[in-house]
Amino acid sequence: MLLPALLVALSASLFAQPVFTDIFPPEEFASRRAKVMAQIGDGVAILQGATERPGEQPLRQNNQFFYLTGVIEPRAILVIDGKAKRSALYLYGGAERRERMFGSAMVPGDAAVAATGIEAALPRDEFAKAVETFAREGRTLYTPFRPEVLGNASASDSSASARATKDDPWDGRPSREEVFIQKLKALSSQVNVQNLDPILDAMRAFKSPREIAVIREATRITGLAIMEAMREARPGLYEYELQAPAEFVFKKYGSQGAAYFALIATGRNTLYSHYHKNTAKLQDGDLVQFDYAPDYKYYVSDVTRVFPANGKFTPRQREFYTIYLRLYQSLMTSIKVHARPGDVIKEAVTKMDAVMADFKFADPKIKEAATRFVERYRASKANSLGHTIGMEVHDVRLPTETLEPGQLFTIEPAMTIPDEHIGIRLEDVILITETGYENLSAFVPIEVAEIEKLMAGPGLSDKQWKQTTRKH
Repeated sequence: MLLPALLVALSASLFAQPVFTDIFPPEEFASRRAKVMAQIGDGVAILQGATERPGEQPLRQNNQFFYLTGVIEPRAILVIDGKAKRSALYLYGGAERRERMFGSAMVPGDAAVAATGIEAALPRDEFAKAVETFAREGRTLYTPFRPEVLGNASASDSSASARATKDDPWDGRPSREEVFIQKLKALSSQVNVQNLDPILDAMRAFKSPREIAVIREATRITGLAIMEAMREARPGLYEYELQAPAEFVFKKYGSQGAAYFALIATGRNTLYSHYHKNTAKLQDGDLVQFDYAPDYKYYVSDVTRVFPANGKFTPRQREFYTIYLRLYQSLMTSIKVHARPGDVIKEAVTKMDAVMADFKFADPKIKEAATRFVERYRASKANSLGHTIGMEVHDVRLPTETLEPGQLFTIEPAMTIPDEHIGIRLEDVILITETGYENLSAFVPIEVAEIEKLMAGPGLSDKQWKQTTRKH
């Protein structure tokens, strides 16, 4: 049962946030726009901001627009003029109503210029005249082709949803981006519209020091949330009851919401990589796989830990978990700056072979699972170790063949015993640095003894129960 104090904390909207923010100073966004100008020459980059959300939902800006502006206003349009080396922000009407309702809104004029660092803040009604002028001048227009990402998703998710909608014979709607491109092309038979996404993706792949600081904090929040869920766990709870303390931590430290749906799997559900029903009951003797992270200041993290539902690993669980952990660590400790991921994998396999040779297996099934794990890496021809993170949990692809400073990704290989319907998958956040790498989530307990020690401590429900008991 969710206790009163926790309910009160969670009842405030998990997704509440201001209309516009000061996550980064204006010069961070100005630097990004300058890099776009350097790429587009005499062209013009045009981006649409997100529309208002239906019903009582807070506005979350789409990632490409936020990356270049930091502005969270509905239906705003950004124009970056590569020839004039200036940008303009076109703001939608209704600011007085939003100010009256929400307490803040951005209006055209000097105040918006000062707040954003964008050279001009104009009424949205003036955008049509500006873009018609660009078309007459024969300027190349750059705009995102990919469907926007609004949180709780990655670009691949939004793209897949847009394709399914367009291909549905009983729907068939084009994406908002496709409609915008059609309107730009209708301005002139000579207008040339190019995809802005590759330019922005290449920029987003390398995180600035300020971005790294935000992702570091998102990872700290993630780790604290996972540890709170570990303390809360016990047989008889439902998976969703472990989600509650994590979301309490998300909101306590200022997160906008969740980066993705909670992947909390117990028992047989651990075999699935993206199980998210969260309705199964924890059984004594089950392992729990916990994968959940916040959307914090438009950036995310992604960490996974595995722990026993009752707080103590059985001998078989200990064997299964320990051999997996040692193989997982073989991969992590092989990561090097300027290395190709494929070469990292080769070095890791050599370490894995040594681990396998020294490990004392008691269970043939566990040895078989570990052998499959190693052989999968031995046969791999991939030049990737996991997936990138940043503004999205499956962020933009790395543009380089080697691992370079400022890149962030996670590793999350799975080891399974399919006929028993169980699996183990850990995940950590890796930052490539000038001298090697840093594991941003290393503070989250991962060794058997550390996990058991942490789980022996009181959870949020225990603390609340003691406080309630003392009051009565």
